[in-house]
Amino acid sequence: MEQNILRLDPKLKLVYVWQQPVRIFHWVNALSILVLCITGYLIGAPLAIQSGTEASFNYWFGVNRAIHFIAAYVFFFNFIFRLYWAFVGNKYSTWNNYVPYKKSQWKAIWEVLKIDIFQLKLGPYETIGHNYLASTTYLATFVAFLLQSLTGFGLYAAMSPSWFPKLFAWFVPLLGGDMAARHIHHLLMWVFILFAMIHIYLVFYHDFIERNGVTSSMIGGWKFIEQHEEEDKDK
Repeated sequence: MEQNILRLDPKLKLVYVWQQPVRIFHWVNALSILVLCITGYLIGAPLAIQSGTEASFNYWFGVNRAIHFIAAYVFFFNFIFRLYWAFVGNKYSTWNNYVPYKKSQWKAIWEVLKIDIFQLKLGPYETIGHNYLASTTYLATFVAFLLQSLTGFGLYAAMSPSWFPKLFAWFVPLLGGDMAARHIHHLLMWVFILFAMIHIYLVFYHDFIERNGVTSSMIGGWKFIEQHEEEDKDK
């Protein structure tokens, strides 16, 4: 496949950007957030429905809560794995891509803002992994992931006999009680929904202007990169 691509355009090469663990994390995370948002919304605003006269047929709310809790465990441990991979993964997935501690990174964020938000420039911002605006945004979502886990398991600790949720019981009193924790937990659900909408739009937007396989790379791991760009990034 790579030979065919190089034959069409000698300037292009295939670069393996997203390793399989990163891709698995991405799709497991997306699915768990989808399930959590749907079930979480129904927990906050349950439907007044009945499916039969038997009590067991009307236990949909309990099933919904069980699905929510299972998805929460998947979401949390998937998140913990991604934190681990930030220290052992390749150069495109390590932690220093997500923490803007260099002046050049902040400059790159401004360049992407001028293209994506303010439309002051046309054309793509050349990058192989995530651009620094996306990386910094993902850092903010990781903080939101942590806060959502703390509030969720903290609330769950009051009704669960399991030892694991009770590890988070200290966080709810720190926020001022159940009501404050529930408000934060509910608000973060809408933050994730809004983020997902913007994320999907920008992925397709960058896929169109960069034309290097942004979307497909999160499935197969590979991007089409101009050779001089890869050489510059490796220096």
